[in-house]
Amino acid sequence: MRKVIALALAFLAAGTLPVPAENYPSRTITIVVPYPAGGPTDTLARILAERLQGALSQSVIVENIGGAGGSIGVGRVAHAAPDGYTLSIGHTQTHVFNASILKLDYDVVTDFAPIALLADTPIWIVTRKSLPVDDVKSFIAWLKSQNGRATMGTVGIGSPSEFAARIFMRETGTSFQLVPYRGAAPLIQDMLGNHIDFAFGQAAGYITNVESGQFKALAVLQPKRWWAAPDVPTLDELGFKDIDVTFWHGLWATKGTPPDVIAKLNAAVRVTLADVTVQDRFKKVGQEVWPVEYQTPQALAAKQQAELARWTPVILESGIKAD
Repeated sequence: MRKVIALALAFLAAGTLPVPAENYPSRTITIVVPYPAGGPTDTLARILAERLQGALSQSVIVENIGGAGGSIGVGRVAHAAPDGYTLSIGHTQTHVFNASILKLDYDVVTDFAPIALLADTPIWIVTRKSLPVDDVKSFIAWLKSQNGRATMGTVGIGSPSEFAARIFMRETGTSFQLVPYRGAAPLIQDMLGNHIDFAFGQAAGYITNVESGQFKALAVLQPKRWWAAPDVPTLDELGFKDIDVTFWHGLWATKGTPPDVIAKLNAAVRVTLADVTVQDRFKKVGQEVWPVEYQTPQALAAKQQAELARWTPVILESGIKAD
């Protein structure tokens, strides 16, 4: 009996005992953003957290833990207590690409419990304002004239943006230097300061700068034109196929989180995403809410598996590995 009591106390100390849904949530919930503050993922998380507080009747805070292409922050959630109080917001890079690029001490699928798909934004090609180009054709010509000296900012090593850029280089016969950053915010600051020439970046992270005329948007990397910038052509219509990639965002809990807690979180997310004010705020920063039928744990799991099946062979064939 003493052993049983001691074991229970040990579990309680470690915070690993399941929390019944009827008592959940009874304290503050943390959403871990695996990038510095100010980037598109951080902005999305803060809009989400603000409305989730009402849906859950509990405080929801955002904690930024950047580094290693987002893997440090995601790892924090992978190793957290499975009680629904520490959540991971992530996207194509953190929960797909990093699995093949980095040496992780967690599995991006089996160490997490999916909650819901949140929002989606494409990648587009944006340049500093002073770059002497006006479209993709002149951009390609300018890149060739630079003989590999042009610089492209990228978040982390082996990101979706980097792979899109590498495919673009191959298809256009161009070359340029890739400069890694810890997050989108410092990358944007360097582009504004003319220290970086261009980026293949999350459209949501650059839309404000494009709309204000600080950056130029040359093309979007998806089959159809982007609703937020309908005048910007797609690479597909310009003759460059199969470079399409988006940054879809999802929300995960730690593996082992009780199903009833996941259900409560999912219900709160769905209420949040149905809020017209939230939808409008997402759109203003270039994020589009997923349709209701995709806002389920099953849909997030299926999306992640499909993306892993698509990109893992491409990544492994490239041989790209982060140190």
